Amino acid sequence: MNLDIDTKVTLLSAGLIFLLALLLGAWKYQQIATSENRQAHVYVDIAHRAALMYSFATMLVAVFVELSAWPTWVNMVAAMVIVFFFVVAIGSYMLHGALRDTTNQFEQLGWRLRAGMVLLIIGEVGGFAVLLAGFGVGEF
Repeated sequence: MNLDIDTKVTLLSAGLIFLLALLLGAWKYQQIATSENRQAHVYVDIAHRAALMYSFATMLVAVFVELSAWPTWVNMVAAMVIVFFFVVAIGSYMLHGALRDTTNQFEQLGWRLRAGMVLLIIGEVGGFAVLLAGFGVGEF
């Protein structure tokens, strides 16, 4: 099977995110095993679950990259914008889990978090809309 570089990079991203999810599962288990209440910090749990979910979401993105009629560079940019925001989200959860600084990152919703969320929404929705449109153009 000959896959284009955009699909290969997206599949590699999915695999790396899944590997991160497995490692986060080990961190979560370590916290559960050593805490008095047998629970991991809420953001360690969120990071683990998000990484699992995003790894499979990235596999779905890879399918749409492969089936898109757009040029390789368009598909690559769209997919990597999505992957970037997936990884940034996981990283922010990991940071809160490591610092144990909050159980709700939205408690103090400052302008930076607000702006970041707007960019995340535009990046993820826009990136996938590009790939979905490329699929529609190519298949219908």
